[in-house]
Amino acid sequence: MQDKIKAEIKAAMMAKEMDKLQVLRLISAAFTNELVSQGRPPTDPLSDEDCMKVIKRMAKQRKDSIDQFTAGGREDLAESEKAELSIIEAMLPAQMSEADIEARVKAKLAESPIDPAKKGMFVGQMMKELGDTADGAVVKAVIDRLVA
Repeated sequence: MQDKIKAEIKAAMMAKEMDKLQVLRLISAAFTNELVSQGRPPTDPLSDEDCMKVIKRMAKQRKDSIDQFTAGGREDLAESEKAELSIIEAMLPAQMSEADIEARVKAKLAESPIDPAKKGMFVGQMMKELGDTADGAVVKAVIDRLVA
């Protein structure tokens, strides 16, 4: 994954895509920061799994920033974050649609209904089952809607 990012940085430089280049450099720097936080030298390779965690974290940060900027009336800053988010999300695997998540949750609930007090445990169980293909916030929203 790190090699892919480095290749895309080079391609963005040659194509003079400055916005994309800036975001790719942010991702590359985040990879280095992750290595340092793990106590490893910055020249070590980062596993693809760790790379995905870093990219997901960056996407979540952008989504939070967009919400805060929108709530604060700063649409100009929200648009900038949305542009960065679109580039970051292109690096992530395709996410399941809300309808697909709902179908999987309904099937699981049909197998074994749950007590509404144990929704949190069920969300965790569904996230393990769905893995990287589903956004946790969407899964939680679907479960909250279906389990009353």
